[in-house]
Amino acid sequence: MFTKGLGALALVGAIALSISAVEVNLEDVKCLVNPNAPAKEATGVEYKEGKVFFCCGNCAAKFKEDSAPFAAAANHQLVRTGQYTQAHCPLSGGALNPEKTVEINGVSVQFCCGNCQGKVAGAEGAEQVNLVFGDAAFTKGFEVVKEEDGE
Repeated sequence: MFTKGLGALALVGAIALSISAVEVNLEDVKCLVNPNAPAKEATGVEYKEGKVFFCCGNCAAKFKEDSAPFAAAANHQLVRTGQYTQAHCPLSGGALNPEKTVEINGVSVQFCCGNCQGKVAGAEGAEQVNLVFGDAAFTKGFEVVKEEDGE
């Protein structure tokens, strides 16, 4: 029984380590709930296979209570902080064309073609974030940054 307990503890530790394996850069990153305030490392909350950050414990609690209204902003923050990376066009799921990019709140996003790029470039603000970082688009276009072997 003691051995099973140690095994479970080791598994929990390994999962926690893998979540925090990527060094997070919070420079110029804003709180998801209060976008006028800087995000702080001490307020990190686990989300998907990473962490999202807030200005205070109250904002973190609001996110924990109901993350759905903040999903696109949270997904954007996962990419902005280097925990996720782009793998495919977020609209079509197609191959990336480095010549077809749009800057979205500090994140350079690539698209497969001019049509996808144009759709996002024609949008503004929250609409642009929702198009690229909404859950469906995020699943199509982005993947978690994995710790490389030997690190």
